[in-house]
Amino acid sequence: MTDLTETNQKDDELPRLKSIVEDLLREAERQGATTAEAGISIDQGLSVTARLGDVETIEHHRDQGLGVTVYFGHRKGSASTTDLSARAVKETVSAACGIARYASDDEYAGLPDPALLTTDVVDLDLSHPWRLNADRAVELAIECEEAARSYHPEISNSEGATLTTQNGVKVLGNSLGFLQGYPSSEHSLSCSVLGQRGESMQRDYWYTVARDCDALEPPRAVGEKAAQRTLRRLEARSLTPRQCPVIYSAEVARGLLGHLVGAIRGSNLYRKTSFLLESLGQSVFPPFVHIHEQPHIKQALGSAPFDAEGVATRAHDIVRDGVIQSYILSSYSARKLGLESTGNAGGVHNLTLDPGDMDLAGLLKQMNTGLLVTELMGQGVNNVTGDYSRGAAGFWVVGGEIQYPVEEITIAGNLKDMFGGIVAIGSDVDSRGTIRTGSILIEAMTVAGN
Repeated sequence: MTDLTETNQKDDELPRLKSIVEDLLREAERQGATTAEAGISIDQGLSVTARLGDVETIEHHRDQGLGVTVYFGHRKGSASTTDLSARAVKETVSAACGIARYASDDEYAGLPDPALLTTDVVDLDLSHPWRLNADRAVELAIECEEAARSYHPEISNSEGATLTTQNGVKVLGNSLGFLQGYPSSEHSLSCSVLGQRGESMQRDYWYTVARDCDALEPPRAVGEKAAQRTLRRLEARSLTPRQCPVIYSAEVARGLLGHLVGAIRGSNLYRKTSFLLESLGQSVFPPFVHIHEQPHIKQALGSAPFDAEGVATRAHDIVRDGVIQSYILSSYSARKLGLESTGNAGGVHNLTLDPGDMDLAGLLKQMNTGLLVTELMGQGVNNVTGDYSRGAAGFWVVGGEIQYPVEEITIAGNLKDMFGGIVAIGSDVDSRGTIRTGSILIEAMTVAGN
């Protein structure tokens, strides 16, 4: 099998990709564009899935892409290609220019404020290629799945274990003189199994993900965690309708912060499709809540030196003392709102809800009696009103101790009330993504079942 290190993207790819972007920007100017920006990325990797002790899939991939946006004054045109040849670059620029010439004027369209562009790419230690061939990847996936399948006799079947490794390089440039890029990597291992006890059948999973393979959980630990999570869900019941406290476990709590991000994202604000319109400076959370971006954490999955427009990322508060301090803005949405870009074109970077002192067990004791949610289903969230209703599964808690698993229930409320009703935040921070939070205890929600 081919060792991935033979073709891994190295730092020496950066000069070549920067040269392509420079050529593209010159071509855009030659074809009459007032200004232009372009991005290029190349990534490659390996993905293997093992199921029931055998190899199910092995996939090597190598992807590349280039996108260009040109401006004729305030008229904008964009085009993209996967062909990086000189001819394709020229044709892609021509396509973008053709669109821009017929586009309508938009006074808010254009490149970022030059003063906000990053001038020096800080090293965030994001690139750790894994010296892994397909044979070894298969061994690790099989080891992970076998650990889950052999954990307990009630583990009855498997959906498999999947290992992925990916390395890439991206470069961004514009006609304001900005031209920067950096390499990155991401590796993951996941496992999903089924359990059966009598007539009860359940499925659950676990996964680990990191920039550096040495930071991944061991394959056996991932498999055993998947099995444990499956077994604890067996013989789940429903619940009668009630109002009760609810804890969102850390792995699903990030979804609550995702709804906050959507509500204060510039595009939703200027379109007036948010329940948090004109919320800047308003108290939305309890005073102990602090939510902030930390884009420069080394090796973190949400770290980046600049956003999708080249604007420098920076640590800043989103919520402090429970009060909204900042929206989530790109250059375009910032102009529409009469504000300044927050460096969030393309999303948030390590959005962090500061943890409290208690772990999940401590939160359960504080809640005393209520619902622990570990899985959410459906998309019943109205971003305009904040109304929230989603299918859920988890555990019923009495006296601070888990009593039995629950399923086929719905939890409902309004996001404003839910944000304001946060009682405590756990110390069990889940950092496997761009949003980092511990478990969240909410004072009361409506729970409905059979």
